[in-house]
Amino acid sequence: MQFENTLAFAKELDAKDELKDYRNSFLFPKINGKQVIYFTGNSLGLQPKNAKLYVNEVMKDWEELAVEGHFYAEKPWWDYHERLANPLSKIVGAKPSEVSVMSTLTVNLHLLMVSFYRPQGKRYKIICEEKAFPSDQYMLQSQVRYHGYDPSEAIVEIKKRTGEHNFRIEDILETIEEVGEECALVLIGGVNYYTGQVFDMKTITQKGHDVGAFVGWDLAHAAGNIKLELHDWDVDFAAWCSYKYMNSGPGNVSGYFVHERFHNQKEIPRFEGWWGAKKDTRFLMQPQFDPMPNAEAWQLSNAPILSIAPYLASLTMFEEVGMERIIKKRNNIVRYLEFILKEIDKEVASSFEIITPPDQEERGTQLSVFLHGEGKELFHYLMKNGVVTDWREPNVIRLAPAPLYCSYEDMYRFGQILRKGILNKE
Repeated sequence: MQFENTLAFAKELDAKDELKDYRNSFLFPKINGKQVIYFTGNSLGLQPKNAKLYVNEVMKDWEELAVEGHFYAEKPWWDYHERLANPLSKIVGAKPSEVSVMSTLTVNLHLLMVSFYRPQGKRYKIICEEKAFPSDQYMLQSQVRYHGYDPSEAIVEIKKRTGEHNFRIEDILETIEEVGEECALVLIGGVNYYTGQVFDMKTITQKGHDVGAFVGWDLAHAAGNIKLELHDWDVDFAAWCSYKYMNSGPGNVSGYFVHERFHNQKEIPRFEGWWGAKKDTRFLMQPQFDPMPNAEAWQLSNAPILSIAPYLASLTMFEEVGMERIIKKRNNIVRYLEFILKEIDKEVASSFEIITPPDQEERGTQLSVFLHGEGKELFHYLMKNGVVTDWREPNVIRLAPAPLYCSYEDMYRFGQILRKGILNKE
């Protein structure tokens, strides 16, 4: 398709967009009385209009049934979380028995590492990417210290080559091979939060297994964004937050995956709690833990229903649309955004460098743009003029047009605001 940098062309694309009506299913902030152009679904997705309905339903059940809501609500609380397993399994490429929700992302990764980081003898090292999201860095450092190791020795960071913005798959595989039998765990972000690079999770997982290590993934920027096949890729475990591309609300409950080969292992190291015990005997209050025969065995406490409700609300849309259509729209709108950026770059005395890989297989909905010659004042200009985006030092803006609620007209209007913001300084 031959793109055009015109309002008429953008509107034409919107008219043909089979997902265009879903934009009306979300609530947009306003600046100067107009809906914002929202590029930060990679930090916090917009609120679905049906989220309040799901939360209010729980509040009404609490009001009218109190404790009996656990069993007699229309959606009983004691199995409320089970409703998320089927739609989530389709999003992450898993069996419903391999996924569930609990707690928050970093907490879940810590809990999963109890099972999957088991250093012993010379096998104690963890491989991750350099400059991983800070929460992952802190988590890994604290985990190895807890086991009595020095992070500088136990954590091996995969490096980017000098002058390059993205990781090379051959360097990742070479690092795993070099660490070899000393490697206990490979734990990487499936999509790099800074550049938006998508890692070859299937190949990396296989390589980790080849050297005898467990392999897990932080899917904070991947779930709801890219195609995932966790079961078929033979991933050991993974976790993701729900509030970015899946629009569940700030800090809300996290999803997690445990491959079925680890189910029904009563002796596996694991922090255990009441809600991980078998459902049919849970209320017998037995003194010994008898785990659920699926990923729910890693549950600790009863589910945070008010946190899960808006997640379930959003997942109804994902179930209706399907990841295939979401990814199709994502690819088209990101290509159009890329085109707009390059067109504006021709018109202004600046140089935009898109540091996200150009290969469609190596990126999702995020484009990270290095604004050479520009400073943070441009970011502030965009925000004041209705473009909600994200700034990362030294001068990178991250643009993430979420397919369910961003339009092609948004991309065009962003380009015009960006152009004016640069030229106004001259």
